[in-house]
Amino acid sequence: MNWIKNVVRPKIRGVFQKRSAPDDLWKTCPACKAMLFQQDLKKSFQVCGECGHHMRLAPVERFRLLFGDSSYDRLTPPKVPADPLRFRDEKRYRDRLKAAREKTGAEDAITVAHGAIMDVECVVAVQDFAFMGGSLGMAAGEALVEGVSWAAERKVPLLVVTSSGGARMQEGILSLMQLPRTLAALQALSEAVLPYLVLLAHPTTGGVTASYGMVGDVHMAEPGALIGFAGPRVIEQTIREKLPKGFQSAEYLLDHGMVDMVVPRAEQPEILARLLRLFLNRSGRVSKRRVAKHDSAFPKPAQQ
Repeated sequence: MNWIKNVVRPKIRGVFQKRSAPDDLWKTCPACKAMLFQQDLKKSFQVCGECGHHMRLAPVERFRLLFGDSSYDRLTPPKVPADPLRFRDEKRYRDRLKAAREKTGAEDAITVAHGAIMDVECVVAVQDFAFMGGSLGMAAGEALVEGVSWAAERKVPLLVVTSSGGARMQEGILSLMQLPRTLAALQALSEAVLPYLVLLAHPTTGGVTASYGMVGDVHMAEPGALIGFAGPRVIEQTIREKLPKGFQSAEYLLDHGMVDMVVPRAEQPEILARLLRLFLNRSGRVSKRRVAKHDSAFPKPAQQ
């Protein structure tokens, strides 16, 4: 009886029992609620195959989209004070930073890399909404300023991919100061006559929209991206009026002249490369750094 109970019966159950799929095998589209295979989403760079909804893209995937199979360098920005105001709300700011770093594997909300978009050399700064809502603090501001400085000294264009809720409240005025600071740094690109392109991803709001997010030579947006200063709910509560349908969407802003184009992810590398060639007035500038490792620091340009 024990042999039947302990050996035979479990084997019979194993034959007829349903095997459960891993939790990370499928993902639900937030727009159309379709069940999507994770491998298909990886191939499409997080674009729903049913409705075309563009989901958030991590920096490493964004670099894979823009740089393709080419290798690229990551910039390692200077260190900044981790918790300058010793801020605490429900949790200590240091603990929030630690949790965000463990979750994303990044030091802060902006990651900067140097590579080639279809053989056109470029510096790309990507803002990650998964890191504390893509909020702009001292570390993120320092990374962007360093990227601008490096691009200006090396005479290469700059692309910034924005996705943020605005300034980081835990750093107070030190966070707000990053807005004029990054704008001042971008002046170096104008003086060097180098193109500065902005790709607005979902969502781009707050001080990022009010500063470096809207001063590019060309503003490209992803389909369906929310772009604005304050969110629609805050605006409705302030003016006490119902907003138009799709207000602050990329398509709405395109119709009203706030962005230059709305481009799906599959077309972004080709269109960005074409724009950069037009600005640089050349058929293409092949990167000389095709063999660099993905996790290496930027080499400092030689002093003149």
